[in-house]
Amino acid sequence: MKNLITTLFIYFLVILFLCNKHSKYVVGFRPQRRGGRSTRFYDFKVQTTRVTKLCNTKEIPTINGMYPGPVVYAQEDDKVIVRVTNESPYNITIHWHGIRQRLSCWSDGPSYITQCPIQTGQNFTYEFTLVQQKGTFFWHAHVSWLRATVYGAIVVYPKNGVPYPFNFPYEEHIIILGEFWMKDMVQIEQAVLASGGAPPPADAFTINGQPGPNYNCSADDIFKIYAVPGKTYLLRLINAALNQEHFFAIANHRLTIVEVDAEYTKPLTTDQVMLGPGQTLNVLVTADKHIAKYSMAMGPYQSAKNVSFQNITAIAYFQYFGATANDLSLPAALPHFDDNLAAKTVMDGLRSLNPVTVPKDIDRNLFVTIGLNVQKCRSKNPQKDCQAKDGGVMAASMNNISFSKPNISILEAYYKNISGYFTQDFPRVPLKFYDFVNGAPNNPPNDTNSLNGTRTYVLDYGTKVQLILQDTSTVSTENHPIHLHGYSFYVVGYGTGNYDPDTANFNLVDPPYMNTIGVPVGGWAAIRFVADNPGNKLELKLHLIIITVRCTKLTDGPFSCTGAWFMHCHLEIHLSWGLSVVLIVKNGEGPLERLPHPPKDLPRC
Repeated sequence: MKNLITTLFIYFLVILFLCNKHSKYVVGFRPQRRGGRSTRFYDFKVQTTRVTKLCNTKEIPTINGMYPGPVVYAQEDDKVIVRVTNESPYNITIHWHGIRQRLSCWSDGPSYITQCPIQTGQNFTYEFTLVQQKGTFFWHAHVSWLRATVYGAIVVYPKNGVPYPFNFPYEEHIIILGEFWMKDMVQIEQAVLASGGAPPPADAFTINGQPGPNYNCSADDIFKIYAVPGKTYLLRLINAALNQEHFFAIANHRLTIVEVDAEYTKPLTTDQVMLGPGQTLNVLVTADKHIAKYSMAMGPYQSAKNVSFQNITAIAYFQYFGATANDLSLPAALPHFDDNLAAKTVMDGLRSLNPVTVPKDIDRNLFVTIGLNVQKCRSKNPQKDCQAKDGGVMAASMNNISFSKPNISILEAYYKNISGYFTQDFPRVPLKFYDFVNGAPNNPPNDTNSLNGTRTYVLDYGTKVQLILQDTSTVSTENHPIHLHGYSFYVVGYGTGNYDPDTANFNLVDPPYMNTIGVPVGGWAAIRFVADNPGNKLELKLHLIIITVRCTKLTDGPFSCTGAWFMHCHLEIHLSWGLSVVLIVKNGEGPLERLPHPPKDLPRC
């Protein structure tokens, strides 16, 4: 009898392991618990894995040999512990995109901002709690361009007994949009930065790692959803692409948006959606057409001028039961690659599900320009090193300052009061005001240079912030997906042209709550948030005892801060060129308003 019980137990563990290993294919999975907060453990091994795509075989960095990587499943208020062991030849960090990291800034993941990279043969354990967060997130590498293949979904379900604010779908599916290059990504980044010019376009777009039949040697590399006629499906869309924004559509089917960046919205029905890298959308789609095989299509949205890009559409199938594999797929209609109106129309219609409390008595107004620059060539070999427009070197900036990453973690340097690695003088407004959209310098000898520096901006705990993000036409106007670590923010305003406070229309009733905002091409976005991370007593009352113990110890130390939060463009080339800044939020007065000590296994530079 004992042997039988042991055998059954081992069999159960094997099944559990296999389900978790292949969890990205599990449909409608909802973790169960008996009550209270659970702790979810995951083991990530960074490995190089051989894959064959586009007629070629290459090794790519992956997590646990999976591309895309394993899904992290949890429920609201769960604690998540992920042990990352680096078995690859690359330095690595993992960022948990959209997770607010209450009292856990050390686990946020951007390299040289909150931690040094995990080097080959080393490991680091990320720990964070999903305080009042649920929905679709994702994780990805945050060092060099490794997130081209090192990424995966995070699905956080509501607490037991808490329904969705829409009819429960028949099934759920994760759809991750990506890009694939045949060459080594670290080598590509190094070559691009050394040349001073623009990056090469991706060799293919992918849907869940598969390019689809439009690409060479890819007739069988197709992701499929098998749909029951009459049923409604929840699609968790994630744009994990590196340097390209994308349109997505399903042939002859409308999509109803119900969640953006892991926050519920009023239902918004549309023919297609546009996602910038870093953005997530939950959409409902009903299989209410005649039985057939319908294309799910992913194509480029390219708002910048004179830029080369991949223009071959990636295809997946939304295939009704009853259709055959030999049936021709019905094509999906995507907007033209530079259809700015199609991108803006969806954003214009987004609203939070319910009225929200938007900060109104603003303590700090920030005005930040974003855009590209061409630096003066200073190389002795300009043909090799200065391949930007008119023989210059490409850069990008905020308030005309290109961010330079230090060789030590900014958070650690601030916490330990180590001087010389960054300054606290990022300007609150541009160094010079002009017609940002129509009058920017576009060509040398006009000054298209930016300043360089590791500049940060410091906020007191509890500051109510309004931040205006203004696109500029230096080099070219462009839609920029701007991501703020550690926070979600209310998008209270959004428009084209130069921001004008006298004419701007703000929504202070039900604006969408996001963590990545596409600042429109030749336009602006206004966001508001309260600089209160790691959180207040109300949000953290469920975890009072453990947090109080950890933070009380901190009061004996001389240096600490609430957090160092990275704000940057999620187009990876723009991040490499310097389109970023760090916001340092000071400690508050209470024990739940202070950053704990760094973990003992924090990687060293």
